[in-house]
Amino acid sequence: MAGSIMYLKTHTSDGTLLIAICDRELIGQTFSDGLLTLEVSEFFYRGEIASSSDIRDALEHAMVANLVGERSVGHALEGGFIIEENILIIDGIPHAQMATAASLPVNASGATDVIGRD
Repeated sequence: MAGSIMYLKTHTSDGTLLIAICDRELIGQTFSDGLLTLEVSEFFYRGEIASSSDIRDALEHAMVANLVGERSVGHALEGGFIIEENILIIDGIPHAQMATAASLPVNASGATDVIGRD
């Protein structure tokens, strides 16, 4: 069942745990819809082969996550880590990002700065 394989890779920067999860068959490909381009690089996404429970555990502990592919994004959606409205479709490929409140920058007044929100 090679088509059901997902990769999970962890990255750490300044104490922030970021995970990258993608469907195996998307590794090394680039997708574009004319406005957005998504590069599924081996460096960033190709980690260990992960089961559904590995993905869930990683999402529970991650501060930031990048997800690419139907299965990877689907697991995050089913687990309540992301919402459907925040899933982008780039050249037919689902892509989503997750950030916990602890990973968002806080401004001088103590409020969380959220980029792209009014």
